[in-house]
Amino acid sequence: MKMTVIGTGYLGATHAACMAELGHEVLGVDLDAAKVASLAEGIVPFYEPGLQELLRKQVDSGLLSFTTSFADAAAFADLHFVCVGTPQKHGSMAADLTYVDGAFEALAPLLTRAAVLVGKSTVPVGTASRLTQRVAGLAPAGSTFDLAWSPEFLREGFAVEDTLHPDRIVVGTTSPVVEAVLREVYAEPLAEGTPMLITSLPTAELVKVAANSFLATKISFINAMAEVCEAAGADVTQLAEAIGHDARIGHRFLGAGLGFGGGCLPKDIRAFMARAGELGVDQAVGFLREVDSVNMRRRTRVVELTHELLDDRLIGRRIAVLGAAFKPNSDDVRDSPALNVAGQLQLQGGQVTVYDPKALEPAKAAFPTLGYADDLASTVAGAEIVLLLTEWPEFVALDPDLLAAMVAAPVIIDARNALDPARWRAAGWTYRSMGR
Repeated sequence: MKMTVIGTGYLGATHAACMAELGHEVLGVDLDAAKVASLAEGIVPFYEPGLQELLRKQVDSGLLSFTTSFADAAAFADLHFVCVGTPQKHGSMAADLTYVDGAFEALAPLLTRAAVLVGKSTVPVGTASRLTQRVAGLAPAGSTFDLAWSPEFLREGFAVEDTLHPDRIVVGTTSPVVEAVLREVYAEPLAEGTPMLITSLPTAELVKVAANSFLATKISFINAMAEVCEAAGADVTQLAEAIGHDARIGHRFLGAGLGFGGGCLPKDIRAFMARAGELGVDQAVGFLREVDSVNMRRRTRVVELTHELLDDRLIGRRIAVLGAAFKPNSDDVRDSPALNVAGQLQLQGGQVTVYDPKALEPAKAAFPTLGYADDLASTVAGAEIVLLLTEWPEFVALDPDLLAAMVAAPVIIDARNALDPARWRAAGWTYRSMGR
């Protein structure tokens, strides 16, 4: 099929490349001319495993191209996926729908043929209904369209796999035309057994935020247990192992540590709370305030541990921070717990040096006043304390004996509970972690 993907950020670029991989002819649309030029050359302007190779392959195949023109998009295809960002609104917990509204408003006046518009951005419930009315008011007289919502469920670091082989496809629509079109689009994953769930528009809009709220709650639950374990002298990793064997609970997302960050979970649960308040059901999701609070306290706890291990004297002390991305296998530093901690320590007088295998440039753009190094050795040289804040495999695999020879003092905070405490202590390190 021929289709457009409007918005070529993390979601859009991935969706466009993967749709081409499924054999469709895809035109990516973005107002950022520099981004479009980069993608047209087969270069992804961010890091996501496997995406660079896939994008270049599909650009070279001729199935994938890019433009800044909405007129070109309307002429190219009658199926349009909208994949623009919905960041947290400045000064509010609500989602900023500027880009979503702008995308539909730019496309609507150009719809001269019957079209299917599919939103994939994470939006507050009720957005699709509002946009349907807005597009109807802007589209040329006599034009017809169907507007559906099909949220994405990508995990950063696994986005290509999650798009090509999703665990479910959710489509909010009442139109048999939309269902038929999307069954053709996703014919390969459907043939593999991926279920397609057809829901109402409001249900589809709620699926993503409900899923993210559940995951955030599970992560914050085990981090709350970490606080109790520290006070009681227990080990949260053993606790998580024990309760995870309960089939009703499971082991996934029971890793206590520094908490969640990134461009989805934090802003999505806050936008969900804001929208629930607008609907008059804020009490129904009031627990998410504590979920958010527990998550933020984890960052404060690492700062407190650093003070404790440095005898409450941070000014001028050399602090090595391993990790800047909010999670491994990504260069995303949006709401990164690692950079938040590093920034707090620097503001309190620490001499902080940060290293990350993939996220250095985004980190420098977001936190230009922090110190950075281009390799591990330069980062830890002369350090009085090492903080492991993003669990990249190369950090988890560090040899404590070799690292001890590089630092000024063998003191480490394992904020992701990713290291073997016995091994590090046996090598002479003062080792602290979260909830153990």
